Amino acid sequence: MSKFTSLLFVCLLYTAMAVRAEVIIVSPDTQVSLLELYTSEGCSSCPPADRWFSELKSHPGLWNRLVPVAFHVDYWNYIGWRDRFSSPEYSARQRRYARSKNLKTVYTPGFLMNGEEWRSFFGLRKLSVDSGKKAGKLGLKIKDMDLTAEFNPPEPVSDKKFILNIAVLGFDIKTDVKAGENSNKELKHDFAVLGFKSIPLYKELSTYVVMTELPDIVETAPRMAISAWVNKEDDMTPLQAVGGWLEK
Repeated sequence: MSKFTSLLFVCLLYTAMAVRAEVIIVSPDTQVSLLELYTSEGCSSCPPADRWFSELKSHPGLWNRLVPVAFHVDYWNYIGWRDRFSSPEYSARQRRYARSKNLKTVYTPGFLMNGEEWRSFFGLRKLSVDSGKKAGKLGLKIKDMDLTAEFNPPEPVSDKKFILNIAVLGFDIKTDVKAGENSNKELKHDFAVLGFKSIPLYKELSTYVVMTELPDIVETAPRMAISAWVNKEDDMTPLQAVGGWLEK
């Protein structure tokens, strides 16, 4: 692909994604649960997890009590099918979690609920998302490709640094897989991470803020959403999450 073609492709993605009207999303002051799925189009065990994850679109607590995000890892790409949504960054994120939580291995489908391994998918699949824990409010304002975030911790802090994680999510995605373990299957994805970035928040009095651009995305989707969550600089465990549709 030429440099001109690459630049044109990026410009088309940004044009398709640009948020025409200002979008404002604010979390409650109680903790919103972040459910992370680590998945791959090259993994034969993943389609059932992807289908179940898609059902969360109708969860009564979507966005105000539960924020689901699906990271596509790249460590299955070698077996014949390259997952177009995969990234080595997402694989590295899963491995960092495994090291910090003393997990023996990484695997797909793999789930993390608020930073802890969640294996209920392989059992009763019971989601508990109402902790009632005070976590502070996390707010986002999105206009075109710019995002402003504001986090108000539940208690004053003086020696903590916070990281904001931003993920653009794609919905109603379909892939006709031509090779690998899922050869000849049509896979459907929702909550797929199309772009991701992490950035420090800066303290202003008792509030933590940042202004930044939305992350670059690999492609657009029929429907898109934004999600974000805050963690301490030295701990990946989510403290508060927020999410919402970019366009109704």
